[in-house]
Amino acid sequence: MTQTFYVNPVTGADTNPGSQQAPFKSITKALQKATITNKIQLADGNYNAASGETFPLTVAVGVIVVGNEANKGKGVFIEGSGNYLSRTFAGQNVTFVLLNNAELRGVTVTNSASRGTAVWIESSTPTVANSTFTKCNREGVFATGDANPVIQSNIFSENAANGISIAKNSQGQFQGNICVKTGFGLAISDTAFPTLTDNRIYENRSGIVVSGSSRPILRNNLSENNTDDGLTVISNALPDIGSTNSPGGNIFRSNGKFDVQNATTNTLVSLGNQIDASKVKGKIEFVGISTPTPAPTPAPTPTPTPIPIPVPTPTPTPTPTNTLTDIGNHWAAAFIQELVRLDIIKGYPDRRFKPDATMTRAQYAALLVKAFNPPNKRPVINFKDVSDKFWAFSVIQQAYQGQFLSGYPNNTFAPNQNIQRVQVIVSLVNGLGLSASSATSNISFDDQAKIPSYAKDEVIIAMQKRMIVNYPTTKLLNPTRDATRAEVAVMVYQVLLDAGRVAAINSPYIV
Repeated sequence: MTQTFYVNPVTGADTNPGSQQAPFKSITKALQKATITNKIQLADGNYNAASGETFPLTVAVGVIVVGNEANKGKGVFIEGSGNYLSRTFAGQNVTFVLLNNAELRGVTVTNSASRGTAVWIESSTPTVANSTFTKCNREGVFATGDANPVIQSNIFSENAANGISIAKNSQGQFQGNICVKTGFGLAISDTAFPTLTDNRIYENRSGIVVSGSSRPILRNNLSENNTDDGLTVISNALPDIGSTNSPGGNIFRSNGKFDVQNATTNTLVSLGNQIDASKVKGKIEFVGISTPTPAPTPAPTPTPTPIPIPVPTPTPTPTPTNTLTDIGNHWAAAFIQELVRLDIIKGYPDRRFKPDATMTRAQYAALLVKAFNPPNKRPVINFKDVSDKFWAFSVIQQAYQGQFLSGYPNNTFAPNQNIQRVQVIVSLVNGLGLSASSATSNISFDDQAKIPSYAKDEVIIAMQKRMIVNYPTTKLLNPTRDATRAEVAVMVYQVLLDAGRVAAINSPYIV
């Protein structure tokens, strides 16, 4: 059951129950109590060893720690450090360790210890958003191992080494961040392959430094007024800064030495970026280059944006599109548009979404992985009708191991079979471990007799969570009818709303 614990370092006590009226004093105590899907709400104040904190603070799987997102954590100040034994980098001085699907939002974090790091992410899939990381003795965020985080709309300022370090085989989405007045804004090394989008990097020693054999993707970033370079590429690294199908949209300008320095033997291809060719060093092939015009340095006051769900690697049949031509005045248009914007669902190459088309079990598995990136809860199984060459093989495996979907008694999965509405409801309730908010509840649909016996409890839970969408009339559940793409989109959106990940959208068809 989703539960919120409250923490106030001034008025709270760790002997309290952690309610809004009787909050805990320390984040440490709240983390001891919190379990998956629980939220920890922090009041303004200073959180440190003197107020009862024991560092590092480990945020467990699925736990959400929230301060004040509207002002990037101003007033919610966390300072401290503890030893963390990294599997890939030995002992570290760390403030936070984030596990799978953990979230850290709306806080200000400082780690002034020797080589101190504010947030350590090791082979996990957390979200860090709308926070400030400042005056750390090394960097704000360090991602390593097979990390796949979402790092969005944060401010990294005056950290001693880097704003963000991305190492080993890490990937993830780094979007809308500001990195200012530090050593390197972003440092990407080893075999990391993150995606960097809409970041603003300025007044550092160097803006983005790409080394090792890393292969980051850079889109729509601004790197300017850095003392040395806007983008530095060394060793055997090869960043993607634009292609024919996906122009870079990056701006590198007004940097002290070079706007782009490629010190490798690889040829860096630039397409659709703004770069002054006179301030480039190394092998660079320009395709469709435009000449920039100087602009004033932006101030670190970005507008907070909604937080996307961590993006895993499987690629379903539809391909992305941002402008859909066939949802117009469709009853689910607002839900679909928001999920497309968050890159959770996708349109087809012809820019249609096909909202009233059905959805196969394989396509649904891909959507589940995109939206929730389920952790492994049970051993893998090899379905005899899902080849390892099948496009959805990996997402089906992950959805099964995360207990969102199961196979049939004959060891088949039926990937191309349409998924029914009731199956979507059962899948979401069981996969996310949702439970009823009250002991009594009645099912009151005109066709409730058609609900399979195995699904009645899940339908009650889904009703309490406002997950069920019935179009065109709320009195008919149509449990065994094949679900449409629009219906699945709305039900997934409502689950994200229940988890506090998206804003509410009004609809007369939500039960």
